[in-house]
Amino acid sequence: MLKKTYPYYLANVAVAANTDLEVTDKFSGEVATRVAMADAKAIDAAIGHAVAAQRAMREFKPYQRQAVLDHCVKRFRERFDELAEALCIEAGKPINDSKGEVTRLIDTFRVAAEESVRIDGGMINLEIAPRAAGYHGYYKRVPIGPCSFISPFNFPLNLTAHKVAPAIAAGCPFVLKPASRTPVGALIMGEILAETDLPKGAFSILPAHRDGADLFTTDDRFRLLSFTGSPAVGWELKKKAGKKKVILELGGNAAAIVDRDQADRLDYVVDRLAFGAFYQSGQSCIGVQRILVHVDIYDALREKLIAKTKSLKMGDPKDEKTFVGPMISESESNRLAGWMESAVTSGAKIIAGGKVNGAMFEATLLEGVKRDQDLYRKEAFGPVAILEKFTDFGKALETVNDSDFGLQAGVFTDSLTNVNRAWDELEVGGVVINDVPSFRVDNMPYGGVKDSGLGREGVKYAIEDMTELRLMVVRDAPKPAAKAK
Repeated sequence: MLKKTYPYYLANVAVAANTDLEVTDKFSGEVATRVAMADAKAIDAAIGHAVAAQRAMREFKPYQRQAVLDHCVKRFRERFDELAEALCIEAGKPINDSKGEVTRLIDTFRVAAEESVRIDGGMINLEIAPRAAGYHGYYKRVPIGPCSFISPFNFPLNLTAHKVAPAIAAGCPFVLKPASRTPVGALIMGEILAETDLPKGAFSILPAHRDGADLFTTDDRFRLLSFTGSPAVGWELKKKAGKKKVILELGGNAAAIVDRDQADRLDYVVDRLAFGAFYQSGQSCIGVQRILVHVDIYDALREKLIAKTKSLKMGDPKDEKTFVGPMISESESNRLAGWMESAVTSGAKIIAGGKVNGAMFEATLLEGVKRDQDLYRKEAFGPVAILEKFTDFGKALETVNDSDFGLQAGVFTDSLTNVNRAWDELEVGGVVINDVPSFRVDNMPYGGVKDSGLGREGVKYAIEDMTELRLMVVRDAPKPAAKAK
């Protein structure tokens, strides 16, 4: 069970400033707990503490950073069930998926612990011309400084971990704004970080309303802003961010291509497509939204996918048999229902699901969705997928690229030629072969192009963003003049 109230963390210290933020059970709609909310004064103070902690964090040795991260791994394991239950309640995520996310949280901190002692430099041979004779170049990575983190509601543990764990490994103090709908997991993380020897001011975790949290974006004392969330918000924050480095992990409308040679493994393909489209009620930026199937196997795959979609259990996320839980809010469900209705009015057909009740939205398949519809062009971010046929693989690649987004894509094929062609031509941050674009391992470079964002996550790559190269050039000292005999 959740505690009745949770404090926020200001400069490593729990502060029970108020109980202003109500966090609801996303299935029942009832208030599950209350959380302290930070005002502008608290946010300003947190930034000041992060600036003051910059030197101490820079001097905090790699083995000390590793010890902090190892402690977190140990405590996450000990509090595994608590973290999973909190996630299930505050996000409405089915309990099995919640347990999977806690496992990924642990993986991310474990990888960060390993990387914390691998932040190396190197030597550069500068003697490329006579004028550089006797000069030697060396470089190392140094922490960028205070970081601002804004994390989303859909993976409130692991996507927060992808900011926090690399920052600790890199030696950067940070101030984190967790999503207001799902702050509890981040605050439990703060409770565990407060048990460690991190220097005072190394971290603050401050739930805050979006309209009162401008300092996370605009304050020039931050050297980096890392935001994960919607494209509309992310690009607007970039405009306001000033001189700081900006990392954006935004949305997508990911596609999966199923080539004609997959006829003998349709059961596998269908299982993966259903997972990718409806896992977590489709609230994943790499969820399968568009499914392109070669005309030769379209009818067979369509029949199996309809049956699979109808078989998915929808209901209470606390039930281990539930696969589809509630969307994050009724307003989000209504938004997606409006897009679906518009698509149907323009000629699309619902071939599975389609029923909506409050925040509960059935796993739904459509075909015949026109390409000018919001359901096709924008990020659905819900349990809806679109089926369409193709006859030419090259044309299918063009269809995938006909999008403002470019996060990941999946391609089911046995053709090495088509594998390489997809890798060469798809305008995305990652191509996943023989699986759905929803696949992610937490040490791989993850991020997108076009409206899907800037930069890459994955612990090693986030550390690179949170550090800067510092060069040193050494010139050989002139030899002493020979003494007269």
